[in-house]
Amino acid sequence: MKRLALLLLLPLALLFAAEARIFQCPMHPWIKSDKPAKCTICGMDLVAAVKSDTPAPEGVVALSASVINTIGVETSLVSQQSLTRTVRVNGAIDDDDTRHRLLTARAEGRVDKLHVSIVGAVIATGQPLYDLYSPELQTAQREFVQLAKAGELAASALPASRARLRQMGLSDPQLDDLLKTGEPPLVTTVLAPDGGTVVEKTVYEGQWIKTGDKLFAVGDFSKMWFMFDAYEQDIPWLHTGQTVQITTRAIPGEVIEAPIAFIDPNFNETTHTTKVRAVLPNPHANMAGEKHQLFHRVLAEARVLVESPAVLAAPRAAILDAGLGPVAYVDHGKGNYEQRKLRLGRRGDSLVEVLEGLKEGDKVVTTGALLIDAQAQLAREAAGHSHPNVVEASRVSSPSPATPVATDKFSILAAAAIDGADALASDDFARYQKLFPSLAPAAAEFAKLPKLELGESLKVARRSFEPWSTAVADILKPHRAHLGLKIFQCPMTPVLGKGRWLQRGQPIKNPFFGSTMPDCGEEVP
Repeated sequence: MKRLALLLLLPLALLFAAEARIFQCPMHPWIKSDKPAKCTICGMDLVAAVKSDTPAPEGVVALSASVINTIGVETSLVSQQSLTRTVRVNGAIDDDDTRHRLLTARAEGRVDKLHVSIVGAVIATGQPLYDLYSPELQTAQREFVQLAKAGELAASALPASRARLRQMGLSDPQLDDLLKTGEPPLVTTVLAPDGGTVVEKTVYEGQWIKTGDKLFAVGDFSKMWFMFDAYEQDIPWLHTGQTVQITTRAIPGEVIEAPIAFIDPNFNETTHTTKVRAVLPNPHANMAGEKHQLFHRVLAEARVLVESPAVLAAPRAAILDAGLGPVAYVDHGKGNYEQRKLRLGRRGDSLVEVLEGLKEGDKVVTTGALLIDAQAQLAREAAGHSHPNVVEASRVSSPSPATPVATDKFSILAAAAIDGADALASDDFARYQKLFPSLAPAAAEFAKLPKLELGESLKVARRSFEPWSTAVADILKPHRAHLGLKIFQCPMTPVLGKGRWLQRGQPIKNPFFGSTMPDCGEEVP
């Protein structure tokens, strides 16, 4: 009886023993062996795994616990949340365009003397501008005096003559003085018809001017305009009445708050931007009641803090886009991750609105999604090239650069570089800190890459990441079509001048400037 029981249990024991003797690479699960060995791709030790005959459903990536721990998978719940975004812009403080005036010559003649000779001078209405010698103006004044002396005989023509002189730049007090003296002056002093600050001067002493010539441009600085360019993706977030927080180096440490007064509906076809205007009082009083004068055409920076009502939202870190549309990986538990195609709405600083593809309560992968995606692609490639599915590590020869194994080395490097670039582009230093330990192992097989340092701030991290990312982009450029990635270049980066980075698709997200200049760059052909 005992011998019969042993015979019955022997196949089951052998099955468990056989399963225990299957060793698998945590990073490349199709590399397996019946004894301890090292992965022929990454050199990691193979770990014991139990072979499963149940294939994962279509569209689902199945990973072992060891793989999940190795790539550091983290998830987050999809829920109803408010989207918040900080729109950062650059612009300039200008004068109120509706109160901008051109002072032109109203009579032909020679400018004998300028009473206002410098740009920036503040003038008042009725203040002397220049002395003009004008035969034309003298003739008109003589006619006016003669009509006045004629009395009732010329009473009907006198108003028209007076109106003509007013059109030629003379004021009512000057005409009254002319009637008193009865003799036109050789040189007439022209008075300012409008007050303000001179922003442009195009006349000089001794110059002969003709009627209609531009002499001065005058601006009203009692209210100033802050003008900035808004990109297409910023428009859904901006509306009139929103508060803009403005800073300028001309008034260091001061934050000026002003409402948006106007958004131009006409976009520039070249830059794909439109002008947005906020109106500022001048001088501006700070929180302590101190008044500061805002200077004309000074550069300024601003940010607009905006928040939407609650919408179905997922973390931006969960969204992948390889050029075929955005996707995310949903955690179904037990190592199963399903790829979902998405339709997205507005993008906030850390969240993105989900219109289709996810539902409330779904757990989406936020860390490791790119590696899961790369793992899925490589597993499909291995399944297509390997028969049977189990590839014995002891029988796999060293790969050549043209094999899928070499492509895998590039895929891991690309995934790490894309993750790092996305974190910096999102101004998320905390996420970059978390991702940083995975960057060095991914780059270990590429000795020519520059040293990468984390630093203690976004600015320091970006300065180190720029040369490293540029070198990675140059290495992967010949393989970008196969890897499904895009290379972008910014022409004004702080370290190299022309820094490059990797993305899976659009829109452009510049990691070297972040939200300050998110769209600075173009795809490398």
